[in-house]
Amino acid sequence: MAIPAEMTGNQLRRRNSSTNGQDIRMAAPNIDLDTFPEYLKHDCLLFFFPECEALAEKIAGLSPNVTLGRIKWGQFADGFPNVFIKDAMKVRNRHVAFLASFQSPATIFEQISIIYQLPRLFVGSFTLVLPYFPTGTAERVEAEGEVATAFTLARVLSNIPLSRGGPSSIVIFDIHALQERFYFGDTVLPLFESGIPLLRQRLEELDDFDNVTIAYPDEGAWKRFHYQFGDYPEVICTKVRDGDKRIVRLKEGSCRDRHLVIVDDLVQSGGTLMECQKLLKSQGAHHVSAYVTHGVFPNQSWQKFAQANGSPSGFKYFWITDSCPGTAAAVQDQDPFQVISLAAPIAAALQI
Repeated sequence: MAIPAEMTGNQLRRRNSSTNGQDIRMAAPNIDLDTFPEYLKHDCLLFFFPECEALAEKIAGLSPNVTLGRIKWGQFADGFPNVFIKDAMKVRNRHVAFLASFQSPATIFEQISIIYQLPRLFVGSFTLVLPYFPTGTAERVEAEGEVATAFTLARVLSNIPLSRGGPSSIVIFDIHALQERFYFGDTVLPLFESGIPLLRQRLEELDDFDNVTIAYPDEGAWKRFHYQFGDYPEVICTKVRDGDKRIVRLKEGSCRDRHLVIVDDLVQSGGTLMECQKLLKSQGAHHVSAYVTHGVFPNQSWQKFAQANGSPSGFKYFWITDSCPGTAAAVQDQDPFQVISLAAPIAAALQI
């Protein structure tokens, strides 16, 4: 099809992009389900932790190949888990997946018990979907005695039993440090996905789409994500830690009269994002928004960003995904937050 000569690059991007955030092909552009032969499509039985029920239902609603399995989650009198996989005999020879949430350390043990048991039920293949890898920020040792808990969790997951079809797959979104992919053993197959394609779709729906500049709060965020934003102007900041205080400075790029969108993989207390917003605004930004794949926000720290009683937070939009379901549910109706669902790319990943 011929492209009109007067069509700009941004207009072309808009024409070739779907505005339907639930479209699997757009959310996972490297996977074209229409080209999959029928015999390669998995009829997947998806189990889930109760906190992930809303996300699991979205996944099943997007893919006719996915049906939901049920687990009874209970506790014995001493507080230890009492869990039961319903219709366990029906999982034999099937492609089985489990959607987990490790946001709370208190629930990891009971989920690990299920994750270890499902492949032992003579399943054809097994996939663990763990959107948020929670220990990612503790990935290195800088002083004797420190423990790299990211490596510990990777070792725990590397010991998932083999299914009848071979090693289990683990789907993770925007892991904090790229080198963590090498923490997993050869007995599992990690699949590292990103929420950035979903953000790009959302940006293309903005009225001021042509005025967007991507901002990185530090060099680490730039290293992780800049290759996915090669067609956008960019601003790079630097971050210096002084105890609990974050000092953010502008390293390169222009902010004046632009809509700056800060991009990072996760947010905890939000102190860095706050400082970055103030810096960008002081440099003449017209609007400042933010995107993080993982809205961790311990101790409900998201409240400092909410526009309580009409008071502006300084952010036009604050996008997070539902990788941390508890946070996603808490901010659902709170401006400036908007939740972008990972359901479409997860549904596509389950077909690999």
